[in-house]
Amino acid sequence: MAGWRVEYEIVDKASNSRQTLRRSSNFRQAKWVRGEVLDREVLFFGIERTVPAGEKPKYKKLMRSTYNHDREIYDLNEDVAKQIEHILGKSVRGFKVTDLDQVNDFFIGTTGDQQYSEFHFGAGESSIIRMITEIESAPANTLILIEEIENGLHPVATRRMVEYLVDVASRKSIQAIFTTHSDFALEPLPNEAIWACINGRLRQGKLNVEALRAVSGRVDKKVAIFVEDEFAKAWVDAILRETLREAYDQVEVHAVAGDGNAVSTHRAHIQNPAITSKSLCILDGDSRQCADEEAAIIRLPGENPELAVFESIHQRLDQDLAILTVSCQRSPEAQGEVFESIEEVMRTNRDPHLIFNQLGIKIGFVPEAIVRGAFLSLWVRDNTEFCDRLAVKVANLIEAPNHELELTE
Repeated sequence: MAGWRVEYEIVDKASNSRQTLRRSSNFRQAKWVRGEVLDREVLFFGIERTVPAGEKPKYKKLMRSTYNHDREIYDLNEDVAKQIEHILGKSVRGFKVTDLDQVNDFFIGTTGDQQYSEFHFGAGESSIIRMITEIESAPANTLILIEEIENGLHPVATRRMVEYLVDVASRKSIQAIFTTHSDFALEPLPNEAIWACINGRLRQGKLNVEALRAVSGRVDKKVAIFVEDEFAKAWVDAILRETLREAYDQVEVHAVAGDGNAVSTHRAHIQNPAITSKSLCILDGDSRQCADEEAAIIRLPGENPELAVFESIHQRLDQDLAILTVSCQRSPEAQGEVFESIEEVMRTNRDPHLIFNQLGIKIGFVPEAIVRGAFLSLWVRDNTEFCDRLAVKVANLIEAPNHELELTE
């Protein structure tokens, strides 16, 4: 951390009721030098929270045959138990806690009529119970720091833990910061709550873990393609799967939540000399970012992606209705119903992002992904000119030497 300098603004009404305060910290001469530090309650939950109780020195005395526990054992707080149950998805009715000394406590679980000590808790179960207990008893405006929040947790529990932090932030005005390698931990968060460090620069906005791996060069594929959202990813995947055939295995498409993120992530990828894989950025037709063929930044056709695909297939319904109906997992006899549903959705839709979901409901609650896939498959078949051009660009990237970025046809 030599040479690091951190500057931040804080709100402290007791020190200044009108303005924020600016503070800084520097890492000089192998230690941190801080400006005036304000008093704030901080809870830090490090990786050691998931170390089994039997391996923690502070609990060794409980294993001695001579140990005699004479402190009170009491039930978990009802509100704490409720929050724990939301995350673990199991009842903690009957769970108890006892004090070992002035600092440490110990938990006791139940299953049916049997009790078991924290020595037999799962690592994730123990960490959740301890974190929730401390967070619920913390005062308002507490800062909570969690290292690798997914450690020891099932993906579902990871997501629920983050949802809990969002809830407790609203209830108690706490601020929570956590690190993670899990996309499940990012899903409940708004775009502005996520920060990633790419090549030493902080970027705000959602980037899935696979995209971050691509930016840092930790993938086995030859080409990384960055797009704005999940629909664009599905669209590009559908094109390349059909046109590249076996070479498609050398491509990864990443949705990075926004055109700005797509461009900046792509540029960071191609500017990193340690990365041997190639990169391509494909923007939506309505993006305000500038396309640049020489910099490998291109656009999808149409103004709005979902509407461009939907309208294209709508114009060819007289030719493609039968195939579309079967591709949407409806029987050939349902062509009339599918046709009327498409016409109605086309007339009434106000948000193109919902158009495939609305059609799926109309034609018999068919999942959106199936309807979207049916439209994209037909679009690829009916728009060979654009699809072939894109395939050539990507194929050139796959075959290009590491020092050469060739996008010409």
